[in-house]
Amino acid sequence: MSRTFARHTLDGADVRAALLELVVRLGHLLRRRGQAARGLTLTLRFAGGARWDKTRRLPEASAHDDDLRALVYRLMDAAGLQRGRLTGIVLRGEDLVDAGQVAQQISLDRAREARLVAEEVSDRIRAKFGPDVIGPAGIFRHVS
Repeated sequence: MSRTFARHTLDGADVRAALLELVVRLGHLLRRRGQAARGLTLTLRFAGGARWDKTRRLPEASAHDDDLRALVYRLMDAAGLQRGRLTGIVLRGEDLVDAGQVAQQISLDRAREARLVAEEVSDRIRAKFGPDVIGPAGIFRHVS
């Protein structure tokens, strides 16, 4: 999944919105394919042609937006951007496995369980009406 900025951006909120959009798209793609990622690679492209790449593993293979988002935000924080002018972002799932091979943990976290149910409903809505009809509010802050 990739996102190119129309203008070089310094705005952290726009970058987070773009990251969230990529996470949602990647999570949906993985779930649709019946896959889960064991890791993620984040690539940042800067004005002038420089690149920054970082790969990290997830604690457990996952295709869930919350798990992917938490790791992507940690990767972004590790980049330590101060005033870097970004031109694009690339997010890749790494070391993909069949989702049926991923152990299902019993959770007592009601909020997480509610988010997973909402994720399933969102996936059904996307399948019926298109990928851009529903998503986190933070995505819609971001305007190309």
